[in-house]
Amino acid sequence: MALASHKQANDLILSLPKESGLGAAPYLHLFQDFWCPSFYVQGVNNFQNHFDAKDTDVFVNSFPRSGTTWLKALAFVIVNHHRFSSFDNHPLLSSNPHELVRYPELILSHDLHDKFLSLNNMSEPRLLSTHLPFSSLPESITKSNCKIIYIRRNPFDTFVSAWEFFTKMKSVSSPRLTLEEAFEKYCNGIIGFSPWWSHMLGYWEESITRPNKVFITK
Repeated sequence: MALASHKQANDLILSLPKESGLGAAPYLHLFQDFWCPSFYVQGVNNFQNHFDAKDTDVFVNSFPRSGTTWLKALAFVIVNHHRFSSFDNHPLLSSNPHELVRYPELILSHDLHDKFLSLNNMSEPRLLSTHLPFSSLPESITKSNCKIIYIRRNPFDTFVSAWEFFTKMKSVSSPRLTLEEAFEKYCNGIIGFSPWWSHMLGYWEESITRPNKVFITK
């Protein structure tokens, strides 16, 4: 399996327009019409080119800071209710929902074949998650019969949540933005996986076209 090398990924990143924005990366790069944090680019490429979706897959998709963690926990309980019928020693008591419902674009950010093997060997139905816009999902997802649960949130609340989250992160190496600067960036669509409106509309339109595939909640 030929995966994108670090050099190829770096060359791609260097070729992309970049902006400082609200997020955990020093820069956001305009990639496939959305602003992608630099450390995601290689993983997005690997995800798009090599991920094989199964019809039984269930994806929890969202714009960041929209209630993803909450929805992941609910989805994990529902999908796995036969495996973990008792709350005694339930995985959610000891693991964060993000550990139980993984982001392929993040875990595939390194060209490691065992990551693909671990994905392929997951018990079905596989429960996964992504922040990618619908237009940037792998074709194997959009053309399969797998299910997508998309959560949307009021855009102002999403901004406030993102501002609180990223300003509290001690490890953020990106330039510090004032609230006013960050809000202007957000309104201009310069935040990770943005613009918000096109992200939401992509899934909304697909839910109208294929309501048996995409379910929207809020």
